[in-house]
Amino acid sequence: MENYKILFKRSVKKDIQGIPKKDIQKILKRITALAGNPRPSTSEKLTAKEEYRVRQGVYRILYTVDDKERQITIVKIAHRNTAYKN
Repeated sequence: MENYKILFKRSVKKDIQGIPKKDIQKILKRITALAGNPRPSTSEKLTAKEEYRVRQGVYRILYTVDDKERQITIVKIAHRNTAYKN
């Protein structure tokens, strides 16, 4: 089966600016793993939106999945204290 394509919203670039490099590497590894399995057992579907969430340490990766186009869009990367605030 073909992997999903991973896309990033432009705002994600700003999200990662304050994150330490060692954590960014772990976050990117987690995102890469989503390409093969966009809904791992560790993911959680958010109720307010059509988004999913995976944890990477104290950070949360919020994303959407388009099964028809086989795309994952990373919507936000944030510390757990601020991940769900708009």
